[in-house]
Amino acid sequence: MTNTATRLKPVTSPASSANAPTTLPLLSRESGDSLVDQIVRTVQSRIDDKLLRTGARMPSIRQFADLHSVSRFTVVEAYDRLVAQGFLESRRGSGFYVRERSPVAGAATTGTVLPLRSNPAQSGNEHGAFDNGAAQPQQLDVVWLVRNMFRQMPPQKMPGGGLLPPDWLDGDLIGNGLRSVGRQNQSLLLTYGTPQGFLPLRQQLQLKLAELEITAAPEQIVMTSGVTQGLDIVARHFLRPGDVIFVDDPAWFLMFGSFAAMGAKVVGIPRLADGPDIAKLAELAALHKPRLYVINSVLHNPTSTSLSAAKAFQILRLAEEHDFTIVEDDIYCDMHPGAGVQAATRIAALDQLQRVIYLGGFSKTLSANLRVGFIATSPELARHLSDRKMLSTLTTSEIGERVIYKILSEGHYRKHAERLRNRLNGVRDKVVRQLERVGLDTGLATASGMFIWTDAGRDTNVLTEKAMAQGFLLAPGSLFSPNQLPSTKMRINVASMSDPGIWRFLDEELGR
Repeated sequence: MTNTATRLKPVTSPASSANAPTTLPLLSRESGDSLVDQIVRTVQSRIDDKLLRTGARMPSIRQFADLHSVSRFTVVEAYDRLVAQGFLESRRGSGFYVRERSPVAGAATTGTVLPLRSNPAQSGNEHGAFDNGAAQPQQLDVVWLVRNMFRQMPPQKMPGGGLLPPDWLDGDLIGNGLRSVGRQNQSLLLTYGTPQGFLPLRQQLQLKLAELEITAAPEQIVMTSGVTQGLDIVARHFLRPGDVIFVDDPAWFLMFGSFAAMGAKVVGIPRLADGPDIAKLAELAALHKPRLYVINSVLHNPTSTSLSAAKAFQILRLAEEHDFTIVEDDIYCDMHPGAGVQAATRIAALDQLQRVIYLGGFSKTLSANLRVGFIATSPELARHLSDRKMLSTLTTSEIGERVIYKILSEGHYRKHAERLRNRLNGVRDKVVRQLERVGLDTGLATASGMFIWTDAGRDTNVLTEKAMAQGFLLAPGSLFSPNQLPSTKMRINVASMSDPGIWRFLDEELGR
């Protein structure tokens, strides 16, 4: 008869073998808990009990698997889950190490991170073919672009679109998450969620933000229906008719109309390669005394440039001098590779959510359909924003939040994001070279991100109309500026340039 339990042999650490436990409990194949869950739980307890010290190096995946008679796949999944939950960190080319756990990482006032397997009762346009005839715009404006982005056009026909193609994402990851959530206590799927959002997810986001050196307890985080709703909630809290709000120029076009509809005056701050034009920001801040400044600090849309540390400090200093609040939209956070390629300074990390409101989400990297975003801010403002959210939408969908929690907490997201970055890296340089060959200036092209901000040398509104007549959606530069004046600039999505027809069109129109 096969022995169904094996003893975990000592986990020793080359970096600190004295800190390792002498014996770990049995691994049982009949306990009802998976081997992955048992390994995760045991390593967590050894770290919490200080038997594995900060900085201790874990055995390699192969060593762990051989020592404990488990598969390497099991060890990979366990290590990934421990990384996602903040117990280990992965160092490229070196291995896995016990991560320093700050006091806030354990959610001091709300308990520890809740596992997905815990008792749920305690957890708290038409779909049709593309029609060229209907696509002819009477006027190119923000509404026109958004309307056409939501038409059922193939992704390769939308080089001006703002999402990665579906085949770049992981539908199985989302599907598995939905099935797992569906197997939980079904009564929880039939009622409202909590006003601030699913607590275990907010606890998981606390760990994610800590990796960015932003300290935020769960009570400082408010879940939203994407970053779009987050911006709307913040703007409605701060703005009154006649107030001034600063945005980058160029910037994400959808917010211009939204802010203007609230009666606010939208003022653009010229965006340079390393952030805003500081001299212009200082001049306009003294003139207008804005209430808010909305900025993409990392992988800015549409240029994919990132904020330098020097600019981040200067922006924060001007915000204090002129008493405005900074709204940092970091929706492209996980497309950035981190240190080494280009600076990735976040103003929220410098300010620690005193004068900065931080927004994030998963629509770009996981699923736009789930609509899961979040706001991180001071505790008092989080309560006010949660109340305002209730007045407009009551609560956000806890189903989507539970799916995102499962993906994050089980460690799958880190590898998924890495695959996306690698795939973007694999096509970006090729797309840049092809764009230059057909006559587009790509002077601001960066090493990361999904967008390239190009210069066609002619009015891209006209170019966009011609492209639409041939079934391709472009994104002209005029739509990315608050004044929406004609522009020679154009945003290109590097992931949506696989159709030979778009290259023929650009070559015919711009080839030199």
